[in-house]
Amino acid sequence: MLLLLLLLFKKILCHGPSTMVLFSPSFNLSQLSFLCLSAAQVLGPHHLAAEEPLSFRVLQTFSFANHSWAHTEVSGWLGELQTHRWDSVLGTIRFLWPWSEGSFSKEELKNLQYLLQLYFHSFPQQVQAFSSQFQFEYPFELQIAFGCRMHSGKASESFLNGAYQGSDFLSFQGNFWKPSPGAGSQAQKVCEVLNHYQVVKEIVQSLLVDTCPRYLAGLLEAGKSELERQVKPEVWVSKGSSPGPGRLLLVCHVSGFHPKPVWVMWMRGEKEQLGTQRSELLPNVDRTWYLRVTLNVAAGEAAGLTCRVKHSSLGGHDIIIHWDGYPILLICICLAVLVTLVILVLVDSWFKKQSSNQNICSPHIPNPAFPTEANIQEPRNSGSFLCLAQKSWIKNRFLKKSKISLNQP
Repeated sequence: MLLLLLLLFKKILCHGPSTMVLFSPSFNLSQLSFLCLSAAQVLGPHHLAAEEPLSFRVLQTFSFANHSWAHTEVSGWLGELQTHRWDSVLGTIRFLWPWSEGSFSKEELKNLQYLLQLYFHSFPQQVQAFSSQFQFEYPFELQIAFGCRMHSGKASESFLNGAYQGSDFLSFQGNFWKPSPGAGSQAQKVCEVLNHYQVVKEIVQSLLVDTCPRYLAGLLEAGKSELERQVKPEVWVSKGSSPGPGRLLLVCHVSGFHPKPVWVMWMRGEKEQLGTQRSELLPNVDRTWYLRVTLNVAAGEAAGLTCRVKHSSLGGHDIIIHWDGYPILLICICLAVLVTLVILVLVDSWFKKQSSNQNICSPHIPNPAFPTEANIQEPRNSGSFLCLAQKSWIKNRFLKKSKISLNQP
């Protein structure tokens, strides 16, 4: 049955011009119980002109609890960007980006999905069948990493590595399975068995040498806009929780940058501070990243320190934030608040003055219907000439009216 499956894989693989990297490990069906995990770590998605290697890799984890239960997790990654996920419930590939299909045709992707369904159904069964022969003790995990890297637009390296219980177990090199250094006789025995399956080796070789590089090239072209996306970081410094008497924890916050690779260091002049500690890179909701870098120093040694940030989006111009600049920032904020308060006080004073002028020009008259000369008081403050003229006019007007009304029968 196993041989028939392998022949089927080979037939489909050779039928079309591609069959994506994702189904690669299917050939390990027989006993690839050990497949790969130790893919070398690769820098994230830089712009295409970057010198760092670009990679596409498929990571698989098979967890075996006993002879009848197994769980599978599979994901595809372009650098540090996840592009694919295997839906084990529906048995389908989930393309996480509109361009995740790369340049593969619908037919090729359909064949690939069929192969994956067959592989993820058969592989755990084969592992459980050979678990006693290879001395795999339940519960155990197998990890697989399969992919290729590209330098300057050309494929320069491919890899298929396997791990058992989190430790390097074997790899595929040239056209042979080889045990990892220190893996012992167990890995050597597995490789001896696998090397007898010529069909398996041919399929793996084809995927590594042909399928993966072509898929990576198509993926890079289709996802060019996302890969070239550059977002400058925002940087600020603060004081963390006191690490002890007479000491300060200086914190440099770097947020909102893309792509992921970034260099951050506490510096004194041009000298790196070896005590600098980095947190893990955390994702923001807008697909940018956040990093926290700290330095534990004596309180008297904080002056003169700077946080320096290098990132591809900065065009070679580093961001440098002085620790001394943090209290200055607070002072600036306080000055801004103070200026605002002064302006408010001046505005309030101006309104009060206007109100006072209105009171001078419009004196209080207890009973304006029957004004008398006594009711129209001389203002304590002389005011302006205009105000005096208004007062005199009002006084004469009301007195004249009053006399006329009293003389009338």
